Amino acid sequence: MSTGIEARHRRSCLARKGNGGGRCTCAPAYQANVWDAKTHRRLRKTFPTRSAAKQWRYDAIAALRRGELSGERGPLLSVAVDRWLDDLRSGHVTNRSGDPYKPAAIRDYERNLRLRALPALGHLRLRDVTTRDVQRLMDDLVRKDLAPATIDAALTPLRALYRRAVARGDAAVNPTVGIEKPAVRYSARRVVPPNEAEAMIAALEPDERALWATALYAGLRRGELIGLRPGDIDLGVGVIRVERGWDMLEGEIPPKSRQGRRRVPIAAVLRDHLDQQLLTIESDRPLFGTPRWIARTNDRARERWKERGLPVLTLHEARHSYASYGIAAGLNAKTLSVYMGHANIGITLNLYGHLFPGSETEAAGLLDAYFARQVGGSTVAPTVARSEGVAA
Repeated sequence: MSTGIEARHRRSCLARKGNGGGRCTCAPAYQANVWDAKTHRRLRKTFPTRSAAKQWRYDAIAALRRGELSGERGPLLSVAVDRWLDDLRSGHVTNRSGDPYKPAAIRDYERNLRLRALPALGHLRLRDVTTRDVQRLMDDLVRKDLAPATIDAALTPLRALYRRAVARGDAAVNPTVGIEKPAVRYSARRVVPPNEAEAMIAALEPDERALWATALYAGLRRGELIGLRPGDIDLGVGVIRVERGWDMLEGEIPPKSRQGRRRVPIAAVLRDHLDQQLLTIESDRPLFGTPRWIARTNDRARERWKERGLPVLTLHEARHSYASYGIAAGLNAKTLSVYMGHANIGITLNLYGHLFPGSETEAAGLLDAYFARQVGGSTVAPTVARSEGVAA
């Protein structure tokens, strides 16, 4: 009766049938096998000892029952990546918020996969990639002295791909879970106070002032600024309607998320800039100029500001200044999240939570006042006298 384990003798061994079937004269290996009834395939694996083969066979039978092992070999990782990227481009695969991936994000994913992951792992089956394989890739990147953010970017698309593969049964386990890698330390985001923002705008050429004023005082992303049309500005109601974004290769695209389509209030400090811009632009033209002209505004602004000894920001960094103004003005996190177009309030708190006012002392005072109203207690913390020799 077959036990599912077969001794594999060397060619010169007398125990092989072709050599007479005599006594074993080698140290054989042991091949264990299990049958997958779903795929009608037999899985085999060879071990140096019979006990190791028995253990693998026992574990494999249990994994087959749980659906964690299959005789289906599946595609190579390189093929799976191509299919996944095609699904991202077509919008059939969405991000965790349920929104289609943006073209720029897809390009970043593809670049990192082809540059980092596929050269090391692309020849393996999607199902066969192990945590050890992925960890070895991360360790190699560390040895190359790459920046932590670069290493993280190499792992991120693999995580997204395997998250979907496991959910759909294309892979039994996610080999990107539990990976050790250097922590990414983000530097503090640069912001400028309102008085410096005004000086920076005044130092620019007149045709660039409205663009930067909108970035600083409304917090729009660069693609959203490029996508603005005169009809999106309603000075009567006092709002900017963000209806679209812009990708430098794909052209006009939807906003970054469902929350990206929004209405942003026009502060008085911004109104005159927009009013003047609307007077100088035709109704069917982009509000601030061509995409290429806007894309080069960082370089032009940098030269002007350096000449005058003013702070230097990029168009996207101006968005961080807007967030700081909203917090200083008293906007709560939820309101600011809506105006920034964040997919959820957690993003706002992760990026700008340290800017919101508050401290342990303030929190304690608020809690004391609350409990005093509810249970009639004192709002002053009692002083407890300690006797000598009594541990605190």
